[in-house]
Amino acid sequence: MSPIERIMRTAPVIPVLVIDEIAKARLLAEALVAGGLTVLEVTLRTPAALDAIREMKQVPGAIVGAGTVLNKRQLDAAIDAGAKFIVSPGLTDGLTRSALEAGIPYLPGIATTSDIMRGLDLGLTRFKFFPAMAAGGTPTLKAFSAVFGDVRFCPTGGITEATAPEWLALEAVLCVGGSWVVPHGADPAEVEMLAARAAKLERR
Repeated sequence: MSPIERIMRTAPVIPVLVIDEIAKARLLAEALVAGGLTVLEVTLRTPAALDAIREMKQVPGAIVGAGTVLNKRQLDAAIDAGAKFIVSPGLTDGLTRSALEAGIPYLPGIATTSDIMRGLDLGLTRFKFFPAMAAGGTPTLKAFSAVFGDVRFCPTGGITEATAPEWLALEAVLCVGGSWVVPHGADPAEVEMLAARAAKLERR
């Protein structure tokens, strides 16, 4: 099993986190881990993101990665901050090669069959399906799976607590990414409760 697949199989849901306030990062990570979600994706969408990774990686049991990584500069910065895996919204030759050379588990985003084929050419078989709902939802992923039988996915984008089970029922889906586990303004107790519910979702 590849390192990225091991991460994808750790829990059924990977929280997609946008951290604005560094002071809340550790409490948030502690709540998610306590609820059973140990793989945490901190998106590089805010100035606090890299410092949040540094804080959250100190929480026992947390596997903290960087998301929304767009180029080698961000890749290097995320690795320097201690990210254990890298997630990108798309797939480019340059970023993929840089991630492979760095030896870090890498999950690039795909939305078309051509994306998947380019990833396969680069030696990848595990992808983020993004934006999952806008790109056609479960019917599109089922169509992909019929063609690419050995490929596995983490759908992200527009997935909710209510729709996550539909995705996890698909054989090609190892986990889903979602922001519903951490609603804006939620306190740690609420986050832990939502994480506990998400951690109990069943995969095929």
